[in-house]
Amino acid sequence: MVFYNRANEGGALLKPGDFNWKEIFGTGVRWFHSGGIFAALSETTGELIIEAMKAAKESGAVTSFDLNFREKLWKVFGGEHRARSVIGRIVENVDVLVGNEEDLQKGLGVRGPEVAVKSKLDPSAFFGMIDRVVKQHPQIKIVATTLREVHSTSRHQWGAVAWINGETRVSPTCELHVYDRVGGGDGFASGFFYGLLAGESPEESLKLGWAHGALLTTFPGDTTMATAQEVRAFAQGGSARIQR
Repeated sequence: MVFYNRANEGGALLKPGDFNWKEIFGTGVRWFHSGGIFAALSETTGELIIEAMKAAKESGAVTSFDLNFREKLWKVFGGEHRARSVIGRIVENVDVLVGNEEDLQKGLGVRGPEVAVKSKLDPSAFFGMIDRVVKQHPQIKIVATTLREVHSTSRHQWGAVAWINGETRVSPTCELHVYDRVGGGDGFASGFFYGLLAGESPEESLKLGWAHGALLTTFPGDTTMATAQEVRAFAQGGSARIQR
């Protein structure tokens, strides 16, 4: 069970007008990212994200958002109904969206999958929802998520999938010997974005995200200790077992 104790934290007090976005994005920022946990912290954080994303779009930066729907956080500020309202307005400004089927259903109100999946690693349900997501938000260019089959606390199978400009991509799968599962999704997103920013192909970018997320679960905590060289090496040899 997870308990959130985030009352009166500094981030929750942030609001539109607190940052000079024109000055910030005028320095050559290429990518702006935020997520559903920050959006759910207070009445103002979602509005701040919208303000920032509009400024990012005006500057020509790529915008991305990780849905990360957390029901317990949203209950404090209106529950699922308000979450959909706020997140829907945020996603109107998003180029790259990260989130699984549950995130898409609860965060965006997208109707659930109508296909039966064989396992948690089966991407059919996720891909079955993409048309609905893009119809609702036609400016979105990429939707991606991780896939995880949990066999025990320390043994997981891991994969990732993405819809990129109308084409579906699926990563390799691997067996993880998990030290700490927290942060795997963020590791995937950061590795995936790194590949896209570095000019890698969509397929290679997805593999870099998949590899970085996998490696991150072998470290304590949710801060990466992997080097770019380690991530690239694992992405090239995806059948290897991770040992640390």
